[in-house]
Amino acid sequence: MVKQDRALRTRTAIIRAAAIEFDQDGYDGASFSRISKAAGVSMGSLSFHFATKAEMADAVQEEGGILIKEAVQHVIAQTAPPLTRVADLTLDLVRLLEAEPSVRAAARLARERTAPSSWPNSWLPAVQKLLDEAHTAGQLRSSAPPEDVTALVEYLTNGAEAHLRSRPKTEPGHGGTVKQLERLWHLALTGVSAEQSA
Repeated sequence: MVKQDRALRTRTAIIRAAAIEFDQDGYDGASFSRISKAAGVSMGSLSFHFATKAEMADAVQEEGGILIKEAVQHVIAQTAPPLTRVADLTLDLVRLLEAEPSVRAAARLARERTAPSSWPNSWLPAVQKLLDEAHTAGQLRSSAPPEDVTALVEYLTNGAEAHLRSRPKTEPGHGGTVKQLERLWHLALTGVSAEQSA
């Protein structure tokens, strides 16, 4: 039992270190030796748990996917109107991107690998379902079909991820990326064009 606990702790430390490495340096730039050093384990121990970089990336994406799935399930279970839940889900995803290296790594690895990814496949179907519900409930204008609003949500969420990745860590701003996304949602929901005078 003690051996199993130690093995689980080692595996967890490796996945955490690998998530940070993949997040910062991408799939091609990730180094087994840096991951080994950051996790505080020998190369032999690292290779015992993960024989290849692909296996390690799969584990990191799975870890990020679990956190994303929990966020999706939490929002789906709410009783707020569907359109509100869509906005809430994007905000929760961006909070995860800010806080969790495995989620940031999952998003980056999705772009860099050909393997099935946990981003955005783990949250976009829920958005589509909620927007179909919003359409049925009359929450969307006739000029805003669910598939177009789904594309908008995908652009907003991926744009927030790109913004997080490109900004300096100490960037001053208007309350961070989540606050900025809240303001963008307000713009999207209220519209940006002034009413035309008669």
